[in-house]
Amino acid sequence: MKAYVFPGQGSQFSGMGRDIYESSPEARSVFDKACEILGFDILSVMFEGSDEQLRQTSVTQPAIFIHSVAAARAFDGFAPDMVAGHSLGEFSALVAAGALEYEDALRLVAIRANAMNEACKANPGKMAAIINLDDDVVAEICARTEGIVVPANYNSPGQIVISGEAEAVVRACAAAKAAGAKRALQLPVGGAFHSPLMEPARAELAKTIDSTPFRKPVCPIFQNVDGQPHTDPSEIKANLVLQLTSPVRWSYSVINMAAAGASEFVELGPGQVLTNLINKIIS
Repeated sequence: MKAYVFPGQGSQFSGMGRDIYESSPEARSVFDKACEILGFDILSVMFEGSDEQLRQTSVTQPAIFIHSVAAARAFDGFAPDMVAGHSLGEFSALVAAGALEYEDALRLVAIRANAMNEACKANPGKMAAIINLDDDVVAEICARTEGIVVPANYNSPGQIVISGEAEAVVRACAAAKAAGAKRALQLPVGGAFHSPLMEPARAELAKTIDSTPFRKPVCPIFQNVDGQPHTDPSEIKANLVLQLTSPVRWSYSVINMAAAGASEFVELGPGQVLTNLINKIIS
């Protein structure tokens, strides 16, 4: 069985998508519609923009989503048995599985990106990668650290990202190093994603998701909030909303996809971040 996976924020690069835009009419249609829906020329930023321009959340998230959906449309013989996406990538996965129309999903992604950006301004925070500590140890360190800091991304065994208030993240990093972490590296991101500090964005996104039509996908989507397969549109909607303030359980999703019969994983979108993680999870 074949599983298709879609990356999230951080996989962007200047020139992203140009190759499939030039080689695939199906992909080109995805790109061209994006400019109409968003109301600005995002393609020029994707194809020629600077790294700084591409790091802006309001640009990054739509750009990665557009690239990922275009890659799925251009993929010869695309027929998923199951799908999953890392954070933002969950929207790409839902379009690929037929649960969401591309145009509706792009509008949701744009609203999500802007709401997250505003939440970052209102509630500044940080994220940090903790390397070579067990999941339970990292969770325990976060729980006993003063201030708001939580596990945000369970990326692979021994690689967890924490998120929260800046000082709390710094304190948790120090505690992680004292507990034996190989590294505790603060990340160059705009805020505390997948933490309680994203609550304003969660509330904003919930209103729009509630009014957006979802269909039953053609295959299960293994969602971030629990790593489990879902096909019920109401469950999928609820999980998308919860995702903003909940950890991304990526390693659990991959393990469960493999247990469900996935023997081949195909990453569609910019970069190979998820492919590298999957190799660590089920090597």
